[in-house]
Formats: sequence, structure tokens, C-alpha cells
Amino acid sequence: MRQKLVLFCLFFFTAGHVFAQTEPANSVFWKQLESLCGKAFAGRIDADTSNSPDFANKALVMHVRSCEKDRIRIPFFVGDDRSRTWVLTRKGSRIELKHDHRHEDGKPDKVTMYGGLSTNTGMATRQFFPADEETVKVVAAPVGNAPSAAANIWWIDLVPGEYFTYNLRRLGSDRLFSVKFDLKKEVKAPVPPWGWKD
Repeated sequence: MRQKLVLFCLFFFTAGHVFAQTEPANSVFWKQLESLCGKAFAGRIDADTSNSPDFANKALVMHVRSCEKDRIRIPFFVGDDRSRTWVLTRKGSRIELKHDHRHEDGKPDKVTMYGGLSTNTGMATRQFFPADEETVKVVAAPVGNAPSAAANIWWIDLVPGEYFTYNLRRLGSDRLFSVKFDLKKEVKAPVPPWGWKD
């Protein structure tokens, strides 16, 4: 009986130690993103239900340009347009995604810093960002009965050594945008985005 008790206690404390060492999924995601710092990758549009001419037949490049302790900034280049930067920030046990939009002179666009905060730890390869209140305020109101920006959900898929995707879905509509970057092949790092200060 004593031997069984010793074995049970050993199993209990060992299992507890293993459980305590389990890393949160968003922490794994963050480390994988950090491992891309300084690297640039080419992408392609996987889906765009708006058929926006902004992206048609243009070179698409993401550059994981800046990795601070709790902030990673990823400029997204569309041809010669250097206005977009994705900003991911760790806030406690969550990750926030914001969109920093600039003009050529570096000044912020009137529609900028929209996005959202993850509501849970997500997955090691996927993080979701539902629209926050700032998004509702800065993104233009919809026409007619269309859903507002409050229905936006962004997510990022990051499969190490394979691909990175940035995605947007507007719930209650057919709005879907997805751009996929090939992580198997680096490209030359582009020039700084508009408004960037090294």
C-alpha cells in the first residue's frame, strides 16, 4: 500500500510539473513570429471578394522589420504603396493587432490604428482579432444595411517554414480578404515604409 502511495505521489507531482511547463499557444505563436524578424517574403492574394484594383497584378511583400520586447511591426508593401504596417503588441496574456496607415509624407491616414485584441490564447499557428471600439470609430460607416466594421474579424495563420497568411472576414457579409506569404523562400528586404523612423 505504501509503495502505491509513493508511486501515486510521484505521478501526481510529475504530471503537475509537466502541466505547469506547458507554454500558452499565443506565446508559441509569438516566438515563431519573432524567429522571422528581419526577413521578408513574397505573397499572393488567396481571396478578395471586393475585387479591389489596389492589389491586382502588384508585387506583395511582407517584411518583419522590427521586433521589440512586446511589439512586432510588419510593413506590408503593395507594389510601390508603402502605406501599410501591421503592428502586433503583447498585452498581458493577449495579442493585439493594429493597422498603421501612413501617407507618403509620413503623416497618419485618417483611417488608421484599427484592429482588435485576441479574446483568448488562440492556437500556436492561428490568432484571431475581433474588431475593437476604435475600429468602429475610424472605419467608414457602411452603406445601407451592410454590416459595420464592428463585424470585422482578422486572423493570422503562421505555419513555421511553410506560410503566413493575413485574413479579414466581415461577419454577415461575403467580405473576405486573404493574402498568403511563402515562408520557404526569403526575398530582398524592401526600403522602409512611409513614416518609418529607424
